[in-house]
Formats: sequence, structure tokens, C-alpha cells
Amino acid sequence: MIQTAQPSRIPTLDKLGAAVSDDVDVHQVAGDWLQSFALHAKSGNIGGILDLFVEDAYWRDYLVLTWDFRTFDGSSAIRKFLTDRLAPAQLDSFKLKDFVRLEKPYPDLAWIVAVFEFESKVGIATGVLHLVPTATGQWKAHTVFTTLEDLKDFREKVGPLRSQAHVPGTEWAEKRQRELDFADSDPAVLIIGGGHSGLELAARLKFLDVPVLVVEKSARIGDNWRSRYDTLCLHWPIWYDHMPYIPFPPTWPLYTPSLKMADWLGSYAQALELNVWTSTTAMNATQGSDKTWTVSVKRGDGAERILRVRHLVFATGLGDATPNMPVIPGMDKFAGRIMHSASYKNHKGFEGQKVIVIGAGNSGHDVASDLARNDIDVTMFQRSANFVMNLDKEWKYMGGALYSETSPPTEIADRLHHSVPHLLQENGLAQRAVKKIMEGDKELIEKLESVGFKINLGIKDTGVLILLKTKAGGHYFETGASQLIIDGKIKLKNDSQIACFTESGLKFENGSELPADTIVCATGVGDTRNSIRSVCGDAVAEACNPIWGLDQEGEIQGVWRDLGVPGLWYMMGPLQMARFFSKLMALQIKAMEVNVFGSRYSIKSEEMSSS
Repeated sequence: MIQTAQPSRIPTLDKLGAAVSDDVDVHQVAGDWLQSFALHAKSGNIGGILDLFVEDAYWRDYLVLTWDFRTFDGSSAIRKFLTDRLAPAQLDSFKLKDFVRLEKPYPDLAWIVAVFEFESKVGIATGVLHLVPTATGQWKAHTVFTTLEDLKDFREKVGPLRSQAHVPGTEWAEKRQRELDFADSDPAVLIIGGGHSGLELAARLKFLDVPVLVVEKSARIGDNWRSRYDTLCLHWPIWYDHMPYIPFPPTWPLYTPSLKMADWLGSYAQALELNVWTSTTAMNATQGSDKTWTVSVKRGDGAERILRVRHLVFATGLGDATPNMPVIPGMDKFAGRIMHSASYKNHKGFEGQKVIVIGAGNSGHDVASDLARNDIDVTMFQRSANFVMNLDKEWKYMGGALYSETSPPTEIADRLHHSVPHLLQENGLAQRAVKKIMEGDKELIEKLESVGFKINLGIKDTGVLILLKTKAGGHYFETGASQLIIDGKIKLKNDSQIACFTESGLKFENGSELPADTIVCATGVGDTRNSIRSVCGDAVAEACNPIWGLDQEGEIQGVWRDLGVPGLWYMMGPLQMARFFSKLMALQIKAMEVNVFGSRYSIKSEEMSSS
């Protein structure tokens, strides 16, 4: 495992021909820059704005000027973007916020990070700057991030805008039941799926005064966590996983057990008075000429209701949480049991068996670990190399600067996190972090490689960065399974690909065989469009833009944004992404509902305007 040379876009001091003094007045520098920027933005002086940027700068915009998620790379792209979108956005009321600091992530990298607020024609927005020194002594922007926070005339009902009414208990209960039943009208938005993504979006919409209903096929909120394997625990630390409006309490464990998470989701929905119909299945949906969706849902008691909604949201998880079973010759000949890791609960019933786990991602490791810890003969088949790290030890290189006991408030942390474009992370920053991670995990990696486990550094040596945003897998965060592999308690097979099943196990391309009583396929999930296809039909599913994966600007495709079919949306992602993007998705829907949504400046529309 050798880290290969990758192109770097990091604005190092050497590249800039600059130096930085520790006593630089960061507030003065940031304030002067923002004052100049505001003057040029309000007067429409695009040349003046570009003079405030280095040549290879990035501008990432979330909804403020584009009504989309875009990253503009370099002066030429930024110039065209501003030429097309600056004037109609009517930017104004710029003000530097309290967060201004000099950061030195590495000895050869220094920048001033500053958060500011401003307004557009229809919205309240936040911006984040990364200013770098230049050879002339002037500080210029290397990245600018602008994101919509609220709609001017339709503010989120929080804090001083919360309900001020004195409502008697019985009156509240009666009103709440009518709201939950949608006794008087249909919702504007129907969300299919009551996991964390669906609930977070429902909460965001509720406090923007958008009537919303969540339908969940399980009997209880949180059953999607209860149904998974017993040893499951959230892989990300608590600071990364807070949910909107109700963060986890300070007594919460660092890593949330799955059953605890299940109970939390139920209490979250109840506390925020979210409208959720459990034991309810969306049967089919059709879209009329007016773009309204007619959706048939079936309740647990067999009753059916037809809902007419303007927005239909699928929040059914990556791959619709549908197991992706590999198709391997001879599967029908195998005398034992073949199952997917999605159906695995615990080691009970496997006593005395030989088990093969196909797949070496997080689920494969967790299943193999549970079996090995209970003295069951288990072999992991590693199909390809994996990125492995000890998240506890190396979190400081992943997200610890923003998400820890001493980090900024979550709302600030999220904006700082997204202020560094994926393209910059992919082209230098992630590789540096991975180098530090591998140095810290050197002993673990060497021991794994010594027993034959195949290690890589992720796509383009970026660790989990691109893996999570494309495959949503291909890595393992060490919680004990790696040590079991090192100790030989989890056996390893990876010297040849599978050729076929036999009656008694697996045969490999090199002629070797492994006997098994049970084979567990930890092989991920299927096509994310499956849920759309099952409810809306093939034509609608095929009309959708790609869901998940990265576009050419490093933004995630299809999720939280235009899906290619009017009024159809997909909401998913790990808790941090769901927390942040649920607000942006809700703001788009609210803007459409109140007719202030502008035109999308998508990659496709920009290309069409240039042709």
C-alpha cells in the first residue's frame, strides 16, 4: 500500500509566494475584504469581485444565486456564473459575524476563515470565506461558500416566531388528532419512509408551515433500526449525528446503539408533533397534467386513502434498503443456506456451522465479528481491497476540528464543513488527512497486511471521502473485527475470485474450495430507484436523474435537489448530511409553495444557455 502522487489544489504558502504573521488582524482583514466584496456585489462590478479572488478559487453556492447546489472552479467559471446570476439575486446587507479566525491546518497552509450574513432578493443567507495571503500582501478569497438560510417573508417558526398561543390541553389534543388524521385536507407534501431522513425533512417542513405527512410501512417509528443485526451501533460519533431542533443530550453515549436510536426516533417524532402514519404503505402514485400527484396509501387496518399532493418525497434509504444479492453460478445447487446481511440478527442458530461472509465492508466485518466472538467458524471473503482506519484514534483528521466536545456550535460547524468544496478535498486536502491517518494506524495496517488483508487508501487516495459519496461502502472503521482477523479468529480468503457455488460451499477461480453451511452476502443494497419504480412505475423511475454519486462539480447527484421529474424528490444520507440538507430541501419546497422559487441554474441549464 503506497500513497500515489495526486494533483493538489491546496493554496500552499510556497505556491502563493506568501508568508503569514501570527499577529495578523484577522477581523480587519476579513472586514475589509467583505466591505469591498459588498460594494462590488451591489454595484454589479464583476471584475471588481474577481480581483478579490485568487485565480484558481472556488465559489460553492447552495440555492442563494443558483437555486441548486453548484461549485464553480476558477475565475473563468466564477465570472460566467456571476454574469448570469449576480444581478437578479440582488445581494445586500452584508455583515461579518463573530466567527473569524486564522487557521493553520498544516505548516505550509494558512487561511483566515470568516462567517458572514447577507440577504438576497428573497432570502436570508450565510457565507463562509477562506482568505489566503498573496505575494503582494493582499488577502484574497480561495473559497467562498454561500447558502440559503431562510425566506424573507416566510421565516422558520423557531425561537421568537414559535407559537405564542395559550391552548388548553384537551383543545390541543383534539386539534393535534385532526392534524395527524388530515381530516380537513390533504398534505402538500407526502414523504414515503419514516427513518431519520424522512423525519428530519418533515420537521423542517412543519416549521416552515408546509403541511406534511410521513407514511412508514413498519409498525413503529425506528423499526428500520430494530430489524437490523443486534450488534449494530452507529459508526459516527455523537457530535456528527445531532438532529435538527432536538440535539442528543450531553449524557448520550459517543456511539449510539441501534435500538437506542430506534427509540430516539420515536420520541423525536412525538416531541415535534410530526404527522406519521405507521403500518402504512404507498401503493401507487400517478402525476396529472397539473403536476399534482395522486397517491393511494393503505393503512394497517386495511383502509385505503387517496391523497393528492404537490410534492412526493421518497426517503427510503440508499438502494431502497433492498438487499443486493450477487448472482453466482451454482447458487441453486448449494445445500446450505444463503442469506443477505440485511437478514442477519445475531449468532444464535449458527452454532457448529461453517460460515462464509462475502464482503469486507462495515456490515461484513460486523457480522463476521459477532460470529467469531461466539466461537463460530467464520471466513471472510474479501472481494477487493478496503480502506481501514480506527475512527476513535483518527477522528481528529476526519471531523474532529468541527465535531467534538470543544468544537463550534453544530449550525456553525455544518456551514464550515460544507464551505470546503469537495473538489478541494479531493485534490489535496483528503490525501493529506489520509497520510496522517495511516501514520497513526501504522501498526494496525501492518498487522492486517501481514495476515494477507488487502488495504487501499480509497479512491484517489482520499480515504472514505469519495467512497461514501459514490459507493457508500468499501471501507471499515475498526471496532474490533480487524484485531480478530489479525488473531486468526476471523479467517480470510482473498487470493482468488469466486467461480461458482458447489453443493457444499464455494469454488474459486484458482481451483480452491471452501466448505460452508451458511453463506452471508454482505454485498450492499440495490438500485436506489427501486422504491420509485415500485410506486410510480418504470417510466417515472427511468426519467429520474442519477441518485447518489458525484457530478462533475463534486456535488451529490439527485438527492435534496431536482430529480428530473417535477414535484418528485429523494431525501437520504447519513445523519450529518440529513441534518444540513433537510433544511435546504425544505426551503426549496416552501419557495415553490409560495411562488418565490427562481429558475434553477443547473449544469444542464448553464450548458444550454452557452450553446
